Amino acid sequence: MTRPRRPLGVVTRGTTNPNRLRRVDNWIAAHCTDVLRDAPDPLVVDLGYGATPVTAVELRARLAAAVRPDVRVLGLEIDPVRVAAAAGAADPPWLTFARGGFELAGARPAVVRAFNVLRQYDEAEVAPAWRTMTGALAPGGVVVEGTCDELGRLGSWVLLDAAGPRSLTLAAKLSRLDSPGTVAERLPKALIHRNVPGEPVHDLLRALDDGWRAAAPYAPFGPRQRWVRAVAAIREAGWPVSDRPARWRLGEVTVPWSAVAPATGG
Repeated sequence: MTRPRRPLGVVTRGTTNPNRLRRVDNWIAAHCTDVLRDAPDPLVVDLGYGATPVTAVELRARLAAAVRPDVRVLGLEIDPVRVAAAAGAADPPWLTFARGGFELAGARPAVVRAFNVLRQYDEAEVAPAWRTMTGALAPGGVVVEGTCDELGRLGSWVLLDAAGPRSLTLAAKLSRLDSPGTVAERLPKALIHRNVPGEPVHDLLRALDDGWRAAAPYAPFGPRQRWVRAVAAIREAGWPVSDRPARWRLGEVTVPWSAVAPATGG
């Protein structure tokens, strides 16, 4: 008999809250639709779901409603106590829980959501973790790896596939946003130490801050209009912003990874 592979990684703090990952879930539903609809097995892994399974339950419900009803979500945790605690929320085969880490417990998912997992690791450990996760994907699969605050008001994430990182998305609850630069506190681990002069992500955040200040006259029309104007300004300045204003109004901005990749050592 083959011995089960030891989970790769360490136990996270486990902090979680209902709706904490709503922004990234809705982004996955919009941007990973083709990946899931074309997948022979629409399996999604929620890696490191935390002390309670609430975000895995929400992910399954959102993707089933927005993408395809037969989507399956597998919640993985290294801590066996958390796996046991999640058992009551399971709804096989649509929602299950198991012990696993970056190796994905032998699963071959179409999509992996790994949120607030790598934040506690060293920056040098990010690329190997990315490679391990993308190496376990089903053909054409993707990983969405990122970080958010405790209530999900600020967040950012990287979209990866077998070839490496493809894009960076910054997201915020606009009604609570003081300035775009505050998202720097929740950059993915690959970039959080790169918010310094000379690094592209620093330039992006500075450009967004400048655009936000310049768009102050739009504030009476609401924060969405101000944000849309700020994002439009950076695109006009040459930043390769993806998506249309309909996504910007949600408090998002997405750029290719090549526009923000670390200038040195990454």
